[in-house]
Amino acid sequence: MAALLTGMGSDGAKGLLSIKQAGGYTIAQDEFSSVVWGMPKAAVDLGAAHEIVALDKVTQRLLHQTIKV
Repeated sequence: MAALLTGMGSDGAKGLLSIKQAGGYTIAQDEFSSVVWGMPKAAVDLGAAHEIVALDKVTQRLLHQTIKV
């Protein structure tokens, strides 16, 4: 399980994709709540995120997934 937050570049996006491909649950921060949407956008473009959510919802979604498991 991982969340990718605001940032630049694509290294984190590639890591998020690896986690998703290994069966992990992944989240990317949405554009509106990001200071820099470069890295979350790269994750979205790669198809690395199960969900795209606002920063204030990331913890809630991670906890929801933890409880589901």
